[in-house]
Parts: sequence; structure tokens; C-alpha cells
Amino acid sequence: MPTNEQIIEEALDRIGAGYVFPEKTGVIDAAIRGRLAAGAYEGLDGPALCETVTADLQEVCPDKHLRLLWTEEPQSLEPVDSDGGQAAFLRLLREHNQGVRLVEHLDGNIGLIEIGRIATAVEGAGVIGAAMQLVAGTSALVLDLRDCRGGAPEGAAMWCSYFFGDDQVHLNDIYDRTTDTTRQYWTSGHLPAPRYTDRPVYVLTSETTFSGGEDVAYTLQAHGRAVVVGATTRGGAHPTARHAVAEHVLVTVPAARSVNTVTGTNWEGVGVVPDVRVPADQALDTALKAALRRAEEAATAKPGGDTAR
Repeated sequence: MPTNEQIIEEALDRIGAGYVFPEKTGVIDAAIRGRLAAGAYEGLDGPALCETVTADLQEVCPDKHLRLLWTEEPQSLEPVDSDGGQAAFLRLLREHNQGVRLVEHLDGNIGLIEIGRIATAVEGAGVIGAAMQLVAGTSALVLDLRDCRGGAPEGAAMWCSYFFGDDQVHLNDIYDRTTDTTRQYWTSGHLPAPRYTDRPVYVLTSETTFSGGEDVAYTLQAHGRAVVVGATTRGGAHPTARHAVAEHVLVTVPAARSVNTVTGTNWEGVGVVPDVRVPADQALDTALKAALRRAEEAATAKPGGDTAR
């Protein structure tokens, strides 16, 4: 096991080489080395070291994706095995049904999908499509992202694609520092389940909603396709690579940044601000009441609607 100093040195090297805002790396490096020289990290065990360094990193640079993480599962330190944590992420998604936790058909013909992670578009397409197929006939849909802790940008684009009519909607862009390139994200032309384009969509958020979950909420809100209900989210908008700096320690380095095509910015540091602000534990009830009220108004507005009620 390397020393705490060696772990921190390796983490700072990774941050310096890959952080999406290179102009900030000098300040980060100086602050953490200053704490190291002052003995702030002496005698800390692995989990405590990760917690303490993370707090110091985010004090000098308030980017919630910039962290040291302790992992119980040993990580390979061989360069040939380094994939930015992708293999571990894919394994996590397979173990958790590609992030889809629950699909329900509620009273009033309202669909509910609870999402814990945003899967990749390739591996997650089948499960995402199956969930959307099950709610295809509902009159309104609730996406519960209150415990969604992140995921893949292309998977977020796939989820969003279901709520637009075709592949002509430019959702957002992601600039990647390591390649100095910008990737555009558009709605998908082909989906494995029917699109959900002509009915109301409500997205539930909480203080826990993060990263990929925020991407879905922010994108649908910005494009006027969903009403966000709940609490302001955590505020992590930077796609991130994970690098093993010890057998049980990872450094997460934001290497890219999102730019929404409507707002020209993202939710980093500020979170997704709900259209309807309520405590997270009240968000579902609030959304369901709004959906039912909207359905009743629509029924009343139809010819003969009063006699059908």
C-alpha cells in the first residue's frame, strides 16, 4: 500500500493532466500540497483520507465531481487496465437492471418509472425501451430521479429522445479537454419503444439527484418538455473519469463540461432548480395531483367531456 503522500501526489498528477479547467489546477495543487506539508493527512486511514482530501479539494475548487473515493473492491493499477472506471460502471449497471428500479401503472392512467442510474445507450437500450413500452399507453408520465446518482451522457440523451418527435433536436454539447473536441448530443432517430411525445411528463428531483440524473432533468426542463418537481439537485455537470491511485483509492477527475443548447450553460454548482419546489418526499404526490388535474381539464375541454365525467 502506498503512503498517503504518494496517493495524494498521484491524484494531483491526474488532476493536473486531465481536469477540464486547466487554469484551476495550479491553485488546486498548491492548496493540497500546502495541507500535505502541514501534516493534515498524517495517520489517516483510507476512507478518512479520501473524505478529508475530497473536502479540501472542493473547498478550493467547488466541483462536486472532483473527489477521492474509497472502494472496497481492489482496483488494478496496471496502465493497460485503466479505462476511466468504465468496466466497473458497466458491471454496476448490469447488477442494477441498467438503472431502472421500478415501472408502475398508477391510478388515473399515470405511468411511473424510477431510475437509479443512467445506463449507457448501447447496453441500456433494451431495458430503457422495455420500461417505456410498459408506459406507452398512459396519459401522463412521472420520471422519478430523486435517487438517481449519475450515469452516461449518451444514455441521458437516449432517455430524453423518447420525449421528442424525431432525431432533429440538438440537446446539448460536451467539450472534452483530453481530446480537445466537442461532441454534440441529438435525439435518437431509432428507438426500441414508442416515443412519448404528446402527453405531460413530470420529473422528480431531490438533493441527492446528481450528474446523469441532473442531465435528464435539466435537458427536458430547458427544452420545455417536462415539469420538474421537488428539490434543487446537487449540481454536478462535468463528465468524469476515474483513475486508481492505490488499490482501494480512486481519484475522479472531471475531464469534460456540458453546454445546453437552450441555456448556453449547465447546472454545475447550482443544481437543477425545480419548476415546482416542494420537499423531495412530497414530490411524487405533488406531481400526481398535477397530472390528474391536467387530465381532468383536458377531458372537460373535449366535446362531450362533461357527460363522460
